[in-house]
Amino acid sequence: MSRKLKKTAEQPGRFGPYGGMFVPEILMEPLRELEREWRAAARDPKFRRELDGLLKQYVGRPTPLYHAARMSAALGPKIYLKREDLCHTGAHKINNSLAQCLLAKRMGKQRVIAETGAGQHGVATATCAALFGLECVVYMGKVDMERQALNVFRMKALGAEVVSVTAGQQTLKEAISEAMRDWVANVRHTHYVLGTAYGAHPYPEMVRDFQSVIGKEARRQILAQEGRLPTALVACVGGGSNSIGLFHAFMKDRGVGMIGVEAGGLGIRSGQHAARFAEGRVGVLQGTRTYVLQDDEGQIRLTHSVSAGLDYAAVGPEHAWLHDTERAEYSYITDDEAIDAFHKLARWEGILAALESIHAVAWVIKHARRRWTKKDVVIINLSGRGDKDVQQIAAWEAKHRKS
Repeated sequence: MSRKLKKTAEQPGRFGPYGGMFVPEILMEPLRELEREWRAAARDPKFRRELDGLLKQYVGRPTPLYHAARMSAALGPKIYLKREDLCHTGAHKINNSLAQCLLAKRMGKQRVIAETGAGQHGVATATCAALFGLECVVYMGKVDMERQALNVFRMKALGAEVVSVTAGQQTLKEAISEAMRDWVANVRHTHYVLGTAYGAHPYPEMVRDFQSVIGKEARRQILAQEGRLPTALVACVGGGSNSIGLFHAFMKDRGVGMIGVEAGGLGIRSGQHAARFAEGRVGVLQGTRTYVLQDDEGQIRLTHSVSAGLDYAAVGPEHAWLHDTERAEYSYITDDEAIDAFHKLARWEGILAALESIHAVAWVIKHARRRWTKKDVVIINLSGRGDKDVQQIAAWEAKHRKS
């Protein structure tokens, strides 16, 4: 590991110049309390046993590391899919929601709130709140509610109140803002189950800790199945929890490449995208310092992606640091490329993957033959299943691919 990367471990809440705790004064002590409780729980064998037991018996871990033979034959390298889509509720989100709800119970909170874009984090949090008997409120942008109607129904069926957010662009950024307002007003009895490796400290580090089970399993599995570490890891990056969860266990393995894939939307030149590393600049948004899509006056730019879960103006602060230190590479995939990849994976492997995950699949389809040979081994994190997206894909194709 480089000297710069070592230095970050000595600075809690910071990844180089990124991260921090940029919140109203009223939230400073609750965040410090959350950090104390999380670190104490991490050292508590009883908490870890209960969490590990639920991850195994309730979530269905470990998830398979599946050799995608037909995809590999078509593209060249030996490709494995880390099947987070097979988790209970259909995505990696439950790894974090389960741990945070268990932590909320330990802290004596009776109510949890969450934000959601694609709806998977909302479903996971509603599921875990039901499991532990907690009141649950989920904030979701009106636009996202319309394009993810199935997940809205699932959350309500699980007993959660789903609040439609009609401010601004009516997507994930506004949902986070509303959840933070709720937390400010109800912090004494409410825990905010933030869904990605973003926000004020300790959330980026804590969510990474809870999602690191993905990479720990993948590392053991690839060594057992191939007898070697992979050439590269590829994962989509919205806020960045599924990707950092995969990357973390391989961080010291300098020979393992790490590639994060953002939403290129309608293309960078169009201005309708969510590719923070392509056009973003360093700024502060919703509690943390990181790369943000903003104009010359510092106003947050509108974003676009066919994938609701990647449609966000900022990226997790650890990803910003990995980008600057060149430990990880970041690229993007357009809507059109993602839709094509959705169909290719379905026909190669019989898997309907989430549009978020498909951005990583699409990047491998686009670059595999130029980057790797048959001797290389690549792991793609299949972070969620695509049931929630089929209507969105059908509507997109009807609009953009008229004969």
